[in-house]
Amino acid sequence: MTITIAANSVPKPPAGIIEGFRGAPTSVISDNLARLPGAVGLKPYHRGAKLVGTAFTVRTRPGDNLAIHRALELVGPGDVIVVDGGGDETRALVGEIMKNIAQWRKAEGYVIDGAIRDVAAFAADDFPCYARAVIHRGPYKNGPGEINVPVTIGGSVISPGDIVVGDEDGVVSFPAAGAAALLEAVRAQVAREEETLKAIREGRYQGSYGKS
Repeated sequence: MTITIAANSVPKPPAGIIEGFRGAPTSVISDNLARLPGAVGLKPYHRGAKLVGTAFTVRTRPGDNLAIHRALELVGPGDVIVVDGGGDETRALVGEIMKNIAQWRKAEGYVIDGAIRDVAAFAADDFPCYARAVIHRGPYKNGPGEINVPVTIGGSVISPGDIVVGDEDGVVSFPAAGAAALLEAVRAQVAREEETLKAIREGRYQGSYGKS
C-alpha cells in the first residue's frame, strides 16, 4: 500500500525561539495555552533529556510502521518524529534500531501514540522518546500511511512544523506562529513562580499563588 508524502520537510522557526523553550516547563507552557493542548496518556521512556523541536508528522495504520521507515529517510536536525499510531498498544512501532536511525539522522526525538519495544535501550539513552505503551510484539510493514499531515496524538492535534516540547511531565505542542509571544508569557510566569517559592522559603508567602 502507498505512503502519501504531503511534504518532504517542515518549516523551522528561528533557532533562538526553539532554544528559548528548552528551559520552559511543559506545565507552564500548558498554563499559557489555556491549559488545553497537550497529549494525554503518553510517558517518557528515555533517561531524561528535554525534547524540543518541530513536528515531522507520520500517520500509520495501527500496528504498522512502514510510514515511519519512509519518514526516517526524510527527517533531519530539529525534527521531532510525531507518530499517530491510533493509540494501538498491541504491536511496537519503534525499537532500538529505529531509535539509532533517528539519532543518526540528527532528529530530536520521538512522540508516538502507540507502543515501542527494546525499552532498555531507550532507558539507557538521553534520546527523547514518549510513547503510550511497551510490548515485545513487532509491527507489520505493509502501509498505508501519510507523512507531514495533521495528526492526533493523545487527543491533541499536531500539525507539521508545530513546536513540540517534552519533559518529565509530558508533551505539549503549539503553532510556531505565536511562539515568540508565548515564550515571553512563559518566562514571565516562571519568574513569578520563582518569586513565590522564594517567598515561601523566607516565610513571607501571602497566598498569591492561589489567585494566579
